[in-house]
Amino acid sequence: MDELFEKLKKLIAEKLEVEEDKITMEASFRQDLGADSLDTYELVYAIEEEMGVTIPDEKANEFETVGDAVEFLKSQGK
Repeated sequence: MDELFEKLKKLIAEKLEVEEDKITMEASFRQDLGADSLDTYELVYAIEEEMGVTIPDEKANEFETVGDAVEFLKSQGK
């Protein structure tokens, strides 16, 4: 399994208080993982801190699935 995805999965599980096995690349932050807008903001902040990246607000708003976040991080060289 992808190391970046594994790191992100742990972060998501911790911040959203969900089981890691529910977190897949296709999982929707809102529908599948139960995140509301505040959860999403906190998660984006945690990703920025953990991964050492800056995620512009307009880009963060485009994150529908875990895969979207992984693809963005890969595009930033993570």
